[in-house]
Amino acid sequence: MTATGPSDYLAHLEVERRMSAHTLDAYRRDLAALSDWAQAQGISDLESLQAEQLRAFVAAEHRRGLSPKSLQRRLSACRSYFQWLLKNGRIALNPAAAIKAPKAPRKLPQVLDADEASRLVEVPTDVKLGLRDRALLELFYSSGLRLSELCALRWRDLDLGNGLVTVLGKGNKQRSVPVGSHARAALDAWRDETKAANDAPVFPGRGGAPISQRAVQIRIRQLAQRQGMFKHVHPHMLRHSFASHMLESSGDLRGVQELLGHADI
Repeated sequence: MTATGPSDYLAHLEVERRMSAHTLDAYRRDLAALSDWAQAQGISDLESLQAEQLRAFVAAEHRRGLSPKSLQRRLSACRSYFQWLLKNGRIALNPAAAIKAPKAPRKLPQVLDADEASRLVEVPTDVKLGLRDRALLELFYSSGLRLSELCALRWRDLDLGNGLVTVLGKGNKQRSVPVGSHARAALDAWRDETKAANDAPVFPGRGGAPISQRAVQIRIRQLAQRQGMFKHVHPHMLRHSFASHMLESSGDLRGVQELLGHADI
C-alpha cells in the first residue's frame, strides 16, 4: 500500500513560492520520511493523518536517532504541508499545529578560567586610557553587569565606600551588586584622573555621552588580544565568567541568579 505523496505541494513550493533547490530538497526529504513512515503503518493517504499518528511519527524518528534540531526541521515541513492542505480545503484541521519536537540542548556559554580572567583585567595602567580600561574590566568581572548596565552607569550609582553598585536591569528592575576590592581601587584611580561629577557617566564616550556598547565590545576584544588571549572574548563572556566563578566558590545558585538579575534561575 502506498501513501499518497505531497507532490502537488512540492510543485507549489517550486513554481509559486520559487523556493531554492536546496530548500526544496530539504522539504522533499522531510515529507518523504513522513510518507515512508505512513506506508509502513498501512496509511494510504497523508491527508487522513491525525495528530496522534503524527506524534507517533515524531517519536519514531526520535528513537531512530534523529537530533532534536533535525526533528524540529522535519516537523516544520510537515506543519507547513498540512497548513497548505487546510488553506486549500483538503483537510479540516492541521494535525501538526500543536505538536512540538524535543528541544535541542542549549550549549553552555564559554567562560574564562580564573587565571585567564586575572590576566585579562591586569591591563597596563600607565598608557592612554589604561586606568579606564582597568576599571571597566575589573567592574565587569567583579559585578557581572550586563553590557547595557555598564554603559549606562553614572558615578552616582556607585557607592565605593560600601562596595556597591546600583543598576537598572531588564524590566526596569533595580538591583544592588557588590563591587570587589580590586574594582573599587581601579574605579577610585579612574575617578581621580577624570575628576568627574556625580552625574557624569563612569565610562564616557565621544562628547561626554555614555560609551557605546559597540565601543566596549571592540575594546574588550582588543585588550584580550594584547594580553595574549586568543579566545573570542566579549562582554557576555565576562558576565558568565563572573557567574561561573561565583557559583564554584559559593554553590549558591539562587544568590548568583539575584546578582545577575535573572528572572529565571
